[in-house]
Amino acid sequence: LREVCTRLMRGFVVDGASGSVMDVPVPEPAEGEALVRVLVAAVCATDIEIMKGYMGFKGIVGHEFVGVVETAPASHAHLVGKRVVGDINLCCWDAASCGTCAVGGARARNHCPKRTVLGILNKDGTYCERLTLPVVNLHAVPDGVSTENAAFAEPLAAAFRIAEQRVVSPKDRVAIIGDGKLGLLIAEVLGRHAASLGEGTPRPVLFGRHAAKMG
Repeated sequence: LREVCTRLMRGFVVDGASGSVMDVPVPEPAEGEALVRVLVAAVCATDIEIMKGYMGFKGIVGHEFVGVVETAPASHAHLVGKRVVGDINLCCWDAASCGTCAVGGARARNHCPKRTVLGILNKDGTYCERLTLPVVNLHAVPDGVSTENAAFAEPLAAAFRIAEQRVVSPKDRVAIIGDGKLGLLIAEVLGRHAASLGEGTPRPVLFGRHAAKMG
């Protein structure tokens, strides 16, 4: 009985537009993966939409998290015991059959047509006690960053992606619609990005419903 219990954990499992907390098996790390004990699982608006049936997802929802690595391959043993956050896209890395992964780099990570996505597409997510991710997807949290603040890493990375992709030129006037978590992070990132480009670069304008959040 004890052996069985140690292989179970609590997780919030979604099936279409319904979900419930239940006992589920602790995931077994595949080759190249780490087992991570979840410390904090943040709530994203995407999670809420998935709980309404978006994506037709079935499994454990959630993709924003901070955790502690419990096991890792020998090549990444230094991560064991460390707090980590993680990239949510898992590409196939099959360069022989996937032209996107053959290109490599950020394009493969974000655009592989065979990818799975943590808590969104064919990969159990973060609303549970433990999860698995490839060690190449993990990033150690600096000691000076609190667990609660580190939970913003995934949406902050999404905001930075706008600047990385260079879809905004120095002369563009940018309007950000919505003062939710992601809207505020995008406004912060693009505002700082515009300031770094020097005088004459328009600052982004944020539109929202809550004046207190936009001060």
